[in-house]
Amino acid sequence: MALKPTIYKIKIALSDLDRQFYDTLNLTLAQHPSETIERMMVRVLVYCLNAQEHLEFTKGLSSVDEPDLWARSLDGQLMLWIDVGEPSYERIKKATRQAKAVKVYSFNSKSAVWWQQGQNKFSTLNASFFRFQWESIQSLASLQQRTMGMSVTITGESAYFAMDSGDCEVTWEALQTTQ
Repeated sequence: MALKPTIYKIKIALSDLDRQFYDTLNLTLAQHPSETIERMMVRVLVYCLNAQEHLEFTKGLSSVDEPDLWARSLDGQLMLWIDVGEPSYERIKKATRQAKAVKVYSFNSKSAVWWQQGQNKFSTLNASFFRFQWESIQSLASLQQRTMGMSVTITGESAYFAMDSGDCEVTWEALQTTQ
């Protein structure tokens, strides 16, 4: 019998000071049986960083042909492709042909090695790359609960999370950005 995903309900009071974007988000998120809590919480963080109309979680790990998140226009065009983790050069190259904008967010202890090994090839792609600090992602993951209410404030390259279970700050660096 196949394992089923774990479902999380998350209510977020989002304040993105840089984009002057303020919203209350009600998310239902499925954690794939093979997905770590850290990765799932990175998907929540990435959703907050890119919050916009039509942004949605995809099947993620359940479908190799889809990103973790995407935004489609009303006429079905793929406007934004977001991958979480350390995808291959070929996957990102394919994504740049399908979407108007591509973003990759790496987060784990192998992230620096992945970037160092692929940086020269990645620089040829029209994609943006970001790396979260692993220790701060671990702190964020330690706060997770099946039903969460949180306040997220984003400014600069930092997101501050306040929840009933505690608070933490997640920082990141832009490795490569496109206009």
